[in-house]
Amino acid sequence: MRTAYFLLCLCASVSGQDLETPQYDAIEEKVDLKAQDADRRSSRQVNPSQKLETRPHITDFTVKTTIISRYAFTAVSCSMINRVSAAKEGVFQVQIPSSAFISNFTMIIAGRVVPGTVQAKEKKIIDPTQEAKKLRNATKASSSENEMETFRMAVNIPGKNKATFLLIYEELLQRRLGKYELVTSIRPLQLVSKLLVDVNILELSEITYLEVPPLRNARNNGLGATTKPNNQVTIPPSTTIKQDKTTCRITFSPNIVQQAKIARNGILGDFIIRYDVERELGVGQIQVLNGFFVHYFAPKDLPAVPKNIVFIIDTSASMAGTKMKQTKEALFTILKDLRPQDHFNIVSFSNRIKVWHQGKLVPVSPDNIRDAKKFIYLLNPTGGTNINGGIQTGTALLSDYNAQVKDAQKRVSLIIFLTDGRPTVGEILSPKIVNNTKLAVQEKICVFSIGIGNDVDYRLLEHLSLENCGMVRRIHEEADAKTMLKGFYDEIGTPLLSDIHIHYTDDMVDYVTQNLFINYFNGSEIVIAGRLSNPDADTLHVQVTASNSDKSIVLESNVPLKNKEKEVQKTVASLEKVNEENNYIERLWGYLSVKELLKSRMRSTTSKQREYLSDKAKNLSVKYNFVTPLSTMVIELPDIQMDRPNADEANLNDHDYGGKPQSLHRNEKQPDAVVKNKEDKIVTFSKTSADGDPHFVVDFPLSKMAVCFNINGEPGDVIRLVSDHTTSGITVNGKLIGAPAPVNSHKKQRTYFSTITIMVNKPKRSYIEITPQKVILDGKDRVILRCDKTVTVDSGDLSVSVVEKSNVTVTIWGTVSFVILIHQYKNPAFYQRDHLGFYISNSKGLSNNSHGLLGQFIYQDVSVSEVQLSKTQQNGTIPVNDLPSFSATLNLKDRRIPVIKKQRKIYSGKHQVDCWFVKNNAGKLIDGTYKDYVVAHLFDTGMGPDGSNEA
Repeated sequence: MRTAYFLLCLCASVSGQDLETPQYDAIEEKVDLKAQDADRRSSRQVNPSQKLETRPHITDFTVKTTIISRYAFTAVSCSMINRVSAAKEGVFQVQIPSSAFISNFTMIIAGRVVPGTVQAKEKKIIDPTQEAKKLRNATKASSSENEMETFRMAVNIPGKNKATFLLIYEELLQRRLGKYELVTSIRPLQLVSKLLVDVNILELSEITYLEVPPLRNARNNGLGATTKPNNQVTIPPSTTIKQDKTTCRITFSPNIVQQAKIARNGILGDFIIRYDVERELGVGQIQVLNGFFVHYFAPKDLPAVPKNIVFIIDTSASMAGTKMKQTKEALFTILKDLRPQDHFNIVSFSNRIKVWHQGKLVPVSPDNIRDAKKFIYLLNPTGGTNINGGIQTGTALLSDYNAQVKDAQKRVSLIIFLTDGRPTVGEILSPKIVNNTKLAVQEKICVFSIGIGNDVDYRLLEHLSLENCGMVRRIHEEADAKTMLKGFYDEIGTPLLSDIHIHYTDDMVDYVTQNLFINYFNGSEIVIAGRLSNPDADTLHVQVTASNSDKSIVLESNVPLKNKEKEVQKTVASLEKVNEENNYIERLWGYLSVKELLKSRMRSTTSKQREYLSDKAKNLSVKYNFVTPLSTMVIELPDIQMDRPNADEANLNDHDYGGKPQSLHRNEKQPDAVVKNKEDKIVTFSKTSADGDPHFVVDFPLSKMAVCFNINGEPGDVIRLVSDHTTSGITVNGKLIGAPAPVNSHKKQRTYFSTITIMVNKPKRSYIEITPQKVILDGKDRVILRCDKTVTVDSGDLSVSVVEKSNVTVTIWGTVSFVILIHQYKNPAFYQRDHLGFYISNSKGLSNNSHGLLGQFIYQDVSVSEVQLSKTQQNGTIPVNDLPSFSATLNLKDRRIPVIKKQRKIYSGKHQVDCWFVKNNAGKLIDGTYKDYVVAHLFDTGMGPDGSNEA
């Protein structure tokens, strides 16, 4: 099997930009490629002389989106066929919103399923020689919220075969100018016989506005919907809309003729849906589901808060031409929209700093607007770019003015800062510019940055705005800068509230996302998500405090949690297919939490703080399967027979990784071990096992009884099952994956073992990694076995026997045997996952020092004492703290553990075991607590570098 691992990368692209061969970040591989090989592959991907008729043909391109209360799940599937006999490269390329997180990517190549897994990125050692290059390319990796990023994956498709790609991403739709906007990129790069966009909107509130404008592309940018003579908006051809009070379904399915009329190259553009919902008065709308809540707050019909605003405009030489012309036109329009109670000023900067009115802000009046327009009209682009000087001058104007006037606290202070380049005059170091701005602003002014053109230092603008309660927006060279500048101002031009504080009952919430906001602008929305510390509580007290000009606003409400949850459950139950969507509030909480941690990480000032925030964001990213700047999608390509293997593939076969053992080693020579097929054989099991959700059973043969318990772990946890590394040298670990609980289950989620690893370090080091799909044996040689084939590998002290789609038996020295059951589903329900069960078949070779969740019981004896509760005990006159509701106790070592009699099915339900069940995550039964058995990674043996026992 060819086990190349790919780290999939995204890069920013223009919103609506139509590029057939845009600049992409290279797909980073965990195998080193020679520079010339990488260059050769890149040039082949964009070779204009490649014959289009021989490339794989896309037969199906489908985008399905489900929006539940603004949170959108989008699945993009693309099927293509290679009709020629030779292997051909198939390219799956799609643009996704930069604010979205990818949560799944799967390929099916020639019938082989290739799933992607999200893993935390490893820390990299900084190479000082590369820092300059990174800084130059920093803006390419950044993107504002209204932009798109390009996801690209290229694989070889065998001759006369098919490939299917499935990409899923999630995003919270932002409310801007009173509307939510969903943007779906339709750019398959060729005409497609079956093309479908299917969007389902489910809201708890009434949908009050719905719009489907014409497709947006580079020619029209979607900035103005075309209209018919009767003033009706022209929707894209083949679009259908079915709407009722709270739901809506929109489909777009143009045939090939209709596609060709739009664009013959398959670049149709962006399919856009805008909508809004009815607002709840008071504290807003709160939704509850499975122990999490989301709070939407968007008040309306409030008077605008007066604002003090300074426009800081770049007039360096690079702004000459169209950029300056459109900036001036936009400012003329914006000046007309200033309100009579507002005060303003204008600063321009290049080599020199020019201020329209020195030392003050002027009120909005017809004369002042006329004079301001004249000042703007006479601005002449020339010289360099003194960003620091321009910002310092603007903030000083605002700060000095606010210190002089009495009503400054009743006003909102804003800076709109526009530039097209990088600092070249004065202070040119970005960190110092950011720090200088932060010191000047002193958390009293919000800085809103606009980067115009393709050469702007977007990372600098991003830091300036994030550090100072603002937003950043990028306007590309070919965009309509005038309209976009005016649109950006419209978003922030009408502040309705300031100093918004949203409080919840302290002992009711465990963790909430950001709940303090400097400003609330008309047409936007405040979204807060939280985790309930007591999901069974009846009510949640919510208090909102804010300022509106000279008034203080206090809103309070006791929210009935049970009723709110029933409303949400009714909405979720209406979904045709229930997947991650049935837990959308928890995922929205995870989404917002990761976003905020990444922003806090960017603002962090110490390495310790940055590392702490990075670890938290990384853990949440992996837990919710989000691809973020701190996580990556890893894909293991299967060994598929190609008609003609190419040189690039050959280069993947001779790389070896050091460090901790993982399934990344490239040592794939022919093994010396004997590999042979065998008939299915009967496997000897024992009751001692960890299977299912996971349910643990421990057999005590000397005591002639069994004990059982459950472990409620977290997805991603790696659990130490058996630990005997100091004596026999054997360690067994298991990794958990998560799955939703079945409908009406008392559980919130299920966990299963996705991977089992067995490490042996005597007489020589080797390890076995087992998943439902394959077994990797890495000892003297490296052997990869498929779980759908019956086969045995015997290398002396170590033997691995696979029974097709049933089980794997690992035997060590003939005295230790483990059996791993393989649970696979042909048509899994939404709560089912392929997983493993772990059974200890023979433990003779394990020592008395064995430990782990199962290993600690191998040489223990237990007994059970029956207890008959008397009436006085039941009335509470005699304390029975250890036995409040149990009729038996288990005696283990010096512990007395309450137990109850149960029956448990094992061996895939084929056998039933009578056992004494221990509650509370095996409390008192196991040594220590569950967390003591969670280890760092699958290959952790607890041994120090010198072989000593660290446990």
